[in-house]
Amino acid sequence: MIEKTHLQALSNIVGKDNIYDDKAHMIAYSYDATRTRFEPDAVVFPRNEEDVSKILKYCNDNRIVITARGAGSGFTGGALPANGGIILAMEKHMNKILEVDTENMVAVVQPGVVNMDLQKHVEALGLFYPPDPASEEYSTLGGNVSENAGGMRAAKYGLTKDYVMALRAVRTNGDIIRAGKRTIKDVAGYNVAGILIASEGTLAVLTELTLKLIPKPKFKKTYMGIFLSVDNAMNAVFKSLSAGANPVAMEFLDKLVIEALIEKLGVNLPKDAGGVLVGDVDGNVPEEVEFQLKTLEESFKENGAVEFRIAKDEAEEKELWYARRNASQSITIFGNKKLNEDISVPRSMLPKALEKIYAIGEKYNFKIPCFGHAGDGNIHVNVMIDISQIDEGHKCIEEIFQMVVDMGGTLSGEHGIGTSKAPFMGIAFNEQELQLFRNIKKAFDPNNILNPGKMGL
Repeated sequence: MIEKTHLQALSNIVGKDNIYDDKAHMIAYSYDATRTRFEPDAVVFPRNEEDVSKILKYCNDNRIVITARGAGSGFTGGALPANGGIILAMEKHMNKILEVDTENMVAVVQPGVVNMDLQKHVEALGLFYPPDPASEEYSTLGGNVSENAGGMRAAKYGLTKDYVMALRAVRTNGDIIRAGKRTIKDVAGYNVAGILIASEGTLAVLTELTLKLIPKPKFKKTYMGIFLSVDNAMNAVFKSLSAGANPVAMEFLDKLVIEALIEKLGVNLPKDAGGVLVGDVDGNVPEEVEFQLKTLEESFKENGAVEFRIAKDEAEEKELWYARRNASQSITIFGNKKLNEDISVPRSMLPKALEKIYAIGEKYNFKIPCFGHAGDGNIHVNVMIDISQIDEGHKCIEEIFQMVVDMGGTLSGEHGIGTSKAPFMGIAFNEQELQLFRNIKKAFDPNNILNPGKMGL
């Protein structure tokens, strides 16, 4: 518990209306999408960067643990107060779009801005912010940067890190630092912004983000390819891309997901389908879009597609996307608990990776429906278990992680490490690498008050 004197000191910084230690707030800020709960000792709402600086300096001097938080929508516990202390909640005050520079195509925002709000704001000006995590309607940009969020458009447009030009952040001693520039080129000094991206709030607290924008594409169409086997679908992914296709998104569903969608939601897919690829293509002229669709159709059919659908209007677009958007909720027919991991492998390894995932599932007698972002090699692996099988489920996950790393892949493509994947960091990194991470952590946060324990640090 935090002493009353500390609460009063923090109240003097932010005002009594911006600090709470009542039970309702402790519960409200105790969980995220992992459904694991850790109650903080207090919730503090900074009003501006100056407040953040004063709060961090005070907490550092008094060894009070801080966890910065946006919307709390993460899947790995990155924003959970696993060691108590205070939640530094950014969504109440630090949620403004400060500037949109249409000439240089950049946006300057505070970390509490919701992703979708920025997208809508810039699209009204003819610009485009591509990163689109599934939580885009409520996740905040500070959280997106802290976790390097991905999304369905990553196949063509990349991840959050590809759009962070500069940022402002506060170190634990209260120092305010700037990293990066709003210029296209910048090779002066260390890439500190790159270190802070995906650091899960363990190094500093983000207070301002300068994000790259691009022109909004004028035309878009949605496609779907249906295959008799998931192996054919996975081969079609990397072969169509190497043939010149450049889709905005290339999402996939495996046979188990297709079965679940048909049984639970009555989705219009063939019962004998073994794999589905669905996505969008875009461009600035209709011919560009038609070229992309033609390239995809030819490559898909060369790799065993039995059907290639193109949406004729917005209603058909929604129909084709309905299956992908409802994949997660449909697979509950296979178990009452889902261990959801987001492994990533080189795209050419997708067929072999899925083959080995299913073999590991058979070994443990678990159904493992898979779906996700095949266009960038990022697969959502869902080990379906009953709650009594949790220990066996974690063993199954560990084997999958080891297999993925052996293939040159990684533990997480977009969800991050947090608390849930921290025990597996030794699979992906050797001791020398982990020690380097610890040294970086110590350089930024020598007293270990920022989000301790996350990422295994």
